[in-house]
Amino acid sequence: MSKFKLISMIVCVSLLLSVNAFAGPKVMRIGWATPMEHDYGVFIKKFAELTEKYTNGEIEIKMFPSAQLGNEDGAFKSLQMGTVDAYIISCNNISPHYPLMNVFVLPYIFPTQESVPEILSGPVGKKFFEQMQKKTKVHYLTYGPVVYRDVYNTKKDIKSLEDFKGLKYRVPKNAVMIETYKAFGAEPSPLAWSETPTALQTGTVDGGDNGISVIKDMKFYELAKHLTVLEHFIAFSPLMASSRFMKKLNDDQKAAVKKAAAEANVYINGITQAATEEIRNFLASKGMTVSRPDKAEFIEAAQTVQDLFADKNGAEFKNLVMEVRKATK
Repeated sequence: MSKFKLISMIVCVSLLLSVNAFAGPKVMRIGWATPMEHDYGVFIKKFAELTEKYTNGEIEIKMFPSAQLGNEDGAFKSLQMGTVDAYIISCNNISPHYPLMNVFVLPYIFPTQESVPEILSGPVGKKFFEQMQKKTKVHYLTYGPVVYRDVYNTKKDIKSLEDFKGLKYRVPKNAVMIETYKAFGAEPSPLAWSETPTALQTGTVDGGDNGISVIKDMKFYELAKHLTVLEHFIAFSPLMASSRFMKKLNDDQKAAVKKAAAEANVYINGITQAATEEIRNFLASKGMTVSRPDKAEFIEAAQTVQDLFADKNGAEFKNLVMEVRKATK
């Protein structure tokens, strides 16, 4: 090799190193709808810590809680367009954009909290999320915090299906959740999440349901005094990323991000599972009555909802319902 070529190579390498150094870390902007103190914030703080560790600082996480990057209703579309790098989206707010997600929204489709990782991290979940990414171009990183949705209302304790009659319940704009409350005998009122506190205050709705930590962090105990533990929906909230952002990463960085997401997922779910009863006790201390009705009649009503959607949504939907039922037996 001539002296001139050697010098040229050294100059090129030096330039590349200086450009990379000047460019700094790749920034991943992550949004979610709840306050920083909520489980989502705890989850993303851990994810940020692990991502920095596993990428040696090559990726920097910037956090935007409280819907600073837009609300959940529009987040999936923003990911598809690439205007948001990543967002935590509850599964019921993904299903309007990918209807097959409604299988996991079905009432009592997960018989226990422990069955969630068995499904979502097992063969059924792996196949499902690979298909979703292929069809929507939105990347799935992990299934996120898992919580039961507890029911609250401003009118009375719920001790049976009969007690739901005549009550107006706020539900997300989600067909499964609408039909579930119809099956329970209530009057579902589809509203955006951002409208829920005002609707409760004005009496536009009598109640709603959310993950237990959301009820606490949003201080719904100040608006609704009756809490019902039905555990009818197990809610999970995947951390999703845009293709536009993921294309910026090399293979090692992608692997590191997914590893960080998986470990942060285990971390937050250890916290949420331990905290569920603690939060219910906290809500009781704030004046909420806590009812725990026999679930048998609710499970029976929910089965009709499962069958309804399995029958009317085509073979792919029905097959997934059957696969989940089989895997949870």
